[in-house]
Amino acid sequence: MLNIDIQSIKQRFGIIGNSPLLNYAIQVAAQVAPTEMTVLITGESGSGKESFSKIIHQLSPRKHGQFIAINCGAIPEGTIDSELFGHEKGSFTGATDTRKGYFEVTDGGTIFLDEIGEMPLGTQARLLRVLENGEFIKVGSSKVQKTDVRVVAATNVNLMNAVEKGRFREDLYYRLSTVPISVPSLRERGDDIYLLFRKFASDFAEKYRVKPITLTPEAVQELLKFRFPGNIRQLKNIVEQISVLEYDREIDSAKLRHYLPKEQAGSQLPAVLTKEAGAEQSFSERDLLYKVLFDMRRDVSELKKLVFELITHQPNDHELLKEHGHLFENIDQQVSHVRSYKQAEQPEPFYLPVKQSSHDEYEEKVEDITHETEEESLSLETKEKEMILKALKKHNNKRKYAANDLGISERTLYRKLKQYDIEN
Repeated sequence: MLNIDIQSIKQRFGIIGNSPLLNYAIQVAAQVAPTEMTVLITGESGSGKESFSKIIHQLSPRKHGQFIAINCGAIPEGTIDSELFGHEKGSFTGATDTRKGYFEVTDGGTIFLDEIGEMPLGTQARLLRVLENGEFIKVGSSKVQKTDVRVVAATNVNLMNAVEKGRFREDLYYRLSTVPISVPSLRERGDDIYLLFRKFASDFAEKYRVKPITLTPEAVQELLKFRFPGNIRQLKNIVEQISVLEYDREIDSAKLRHYLPKEQAGSQLPAVLTKEAGAEQSFSERDLLYKVLFDMRRDVSELKKLVFELITHQPNDHELLKEHGHLFENIDQQVSHVRSYKQAEQPEPFYLPVKQSSHDEYEEKVEDITHETEEESLSLETKEKEMILKALKKHNNKRKYAANDLGISERTLYRKLKQYDIEN
């Protein structure tokens, strides 16, 4: 009886596959649906977590109520409280009218909070109150309102790690994960990969009235070996790409390999871990490079100063100083510039007897050094702005993909756009 129920659920919600892990996840979703428990769905990006939230809603007594899916990572931090809980007129700049939030609009229904790990800590506290007491307060109001909403949350990150790092409330984590559902990644589903390939190929052929692509037995084995870090979404993109570009509708392993990204094929880590590690590594390496460069400049300047002082204390070495005097020009300005960047105390100036300069020439050099210092002190912000502009241009101004490429959240990218006055 259980298998029949699972098969009917698959047909109803368009779920393809017979993996035991997939069947178990569907079974848990079907069992928890009639209750009022909060559910936390975990799984990699693109593995189909939203489908499970719809299963839970449609098989629950709330199926006639409203269902709203919200991507917490796509809502700017400054407006997410207003979006979820509403606001009063005049509560902030731009609040020209009173607005109902999702928790008020969805009273009696279900809210699916995707990417819950991206939710700000302040909003997490508000959400915890809704889950515990069914109460919320609009932004700019002091009136407590009631709501009857079931919350289904999803995440593609390890929330316990976020709890340990202070980015996610521990009490909220345990309140959300009353019943956890783990959605398997595509690489864990075995032969389901080929079933999904055939489904996407058939859908494409039916939509555009062309012959569907097929795979040779060798190509099928090649397909099953690929790890698909982008999961179902990546598989669908590959199928559609092949369907458009290949005239020969039978695809062999050589042609298939052409469409499988080589840099991802050998990865042994889940997509979410690879993504997070890559983002952190990219930014830490860049920061480290800047630090090394400034440390090198500081060390060289300090070394030049030390050598100069040693030479000037040796009467017989003035000839050496005259021969290489250009190496010791503006030592103090160089050292003080590096120290000012480190926010350290500037050394007291001293003047070199190597080269005589007029007062006007000295003032001109100081002005040039000051100008150089101002430009270089802004170099980090300039580089960051340039990288943001390049990422936006690369992804046709799509913030989500630009943020992924930069290794930051979409909300952080939104703040950077405001900071640098970049019009998207």
